[in-house]
Amino acid sequence: MTDNNQKSYRELHKPKEQFASREEYLEHELTIMAPRRWALNLPFRDYRFELEDWVPAMAATIGKIVMVAAVVAAFAGPLGLSSEFVIENARFEMLIAALLFVLLFSGVFNPTANLAGTHGPLIPLIPLIVASGGHPMALGIMVGVLGFVLGISKGGSLLARLTSDGVCGGLLLYLGFIGVTSQIKSLFAWANGFDMGYVAFVIVFATIVMYAYLEHIRMRWLAIPLGAILAAVIAFALGAPFEFSTEPGIPNLNPAYWWGEDTGWKLGLPEFQHFVAVAPFAVLAVAMWSPDFLGHRIFQELNYPPKAKKVLMNIDDTMCIAAARQAVGTALGGGNLTSSWGTYMVPAAIAKRPIPAGAILTGLLCVIAAVWGYPMDLAIWPPVLSVALLVGVYLPLLEAGMQMTREGKTSQSAAIVIFSSALVNPVFGWSLTMLLDNLGLIGDKERGQGLGHRDRWIIPGVVFLILCGVMAAIGMFPGIPALLESFRALA
Repeated sequence: MTDNNQKSYRELHKPKEQFASREEYLEHELTIMAPRRWALNLPFRDYRFELEDWVPAMAATIGKIVMVAAVVAAFAGPLGLSSEFVIENARFEMLIAALLFVLLFSGVFNPTANLAGTHGPLIPLIPLIVASGGHPMALGIMVGVLGFVLGISKGGSLLARLTSDGVCGGLLLYLGFIGVTSQIKSLFAWANGFDMGYVAFVIVFATIVMYAYLEHIRMRWLAIPLGAILAAVIAFALGAPFEFSTEPGIPNLNPAYWWGEDTGWKLGLPEFQHFVAVAPFAVLAVAMWSPDFLGHRIFQELNYPPKAKKVLMNIDDTMCIAAARQAVGTALGGGNLTSSWGTYMVPAAIAKRPIPAGAILTGLLCVIAAVWGYPMDLAIWPPVLSVALLVGVYLPLLEAGMQMTREGKTSQSAAIVIFSSALVNPVFGWSLTMLLDNLGLIGDKERGQGLGHRDRWIIPGVVFLILCGVMAAIGMFPGIPALLESFRALA
């Protein structure tokens, strides 16, 4: 049962045939669900599986394979580890995520917590982390501890409340645009690599037409599977090279193997100096969580009906579970860096589906891909990967950002976010614009005047100063040398 004197989900559920459209049925499902927080949630009693749940599950699995492999490869390169190590560790990480966290937490015990995914924005910094003497286990444990502190203290939801629609919308626009341009460039680089650049052009053009048509018939939730199939068929038909190379098997599950001095990472266990070396990066990684998590919840709010409050993502619970997933995964030997799973949440919101059913399907697909091996090759094939990310994540981010910045007040803040993010990075842009917006210097001035001193300038100011201090220390400000000597030598 839900709260006292209320009917259960099973009692409120109605057959699809009683609704005039599929969209009405799905929105009704969202409004009658009442997930139990930190309690047992069972399929068919508390939620149902629908065809639409396969869409975020497919997108999340493709995204997971790519992002985990990218993180592990970023560590493996500077450490001199082989490509076989990257695939083996990525398969191990997928099993950890699916069996220990996605299925148990997002699928059963806390369906308002988004899946714990991968921290993509931190990937460019990994070579610098290794060069500065950082250890993957030290970094993972520190991120886990700091993330848990932020989640348990409800710091994530606090920062979300202090971020206006204009700031969040501008952040979504920036991330969406950067993502679209990077994927198109990546696709053309792949095609030009075998002197068939026209393959990329045909794929992108066909994807634009397909996406526009799906928007027209209000079936945008089909963009990921249809887009991936369309891209693969076009690439095959035009003669693009592809082969399966990852064979079926189960990765090594022994943590002692992964953290051995002569096996796995070949680093042994971290010492005190390793934790000191990764401390600035751990602070920055967790600071990146708030705008990331906020963007995912906002995406739900834009696509769900107004009454579907109970199924919205709980930012603080998501942070706690992501932190636990980070610490456990690292201790077992994985190389993933965790954040909220965007390639799941964005398509799930578009498909008007709550978290749990798709989470269970995602866990199932991740296990199949990790053990079978062959799906991993297909998922990281550039045409499939790029199109899935374009139509499943980055184009929807652009659309959501535009929705949130229609008014003149919000567009001011959005412009400053984009401007300042282009100067340094999205973390700098978010923290600076949140401070300026809450002070009433830009955006909705009445909103800023209605905030107390703590919310108006103390918390935003402290957050901005801390993040600027960390970024200045490790040399992230363009044209300004790192304040710490050890990082200055690595520039």
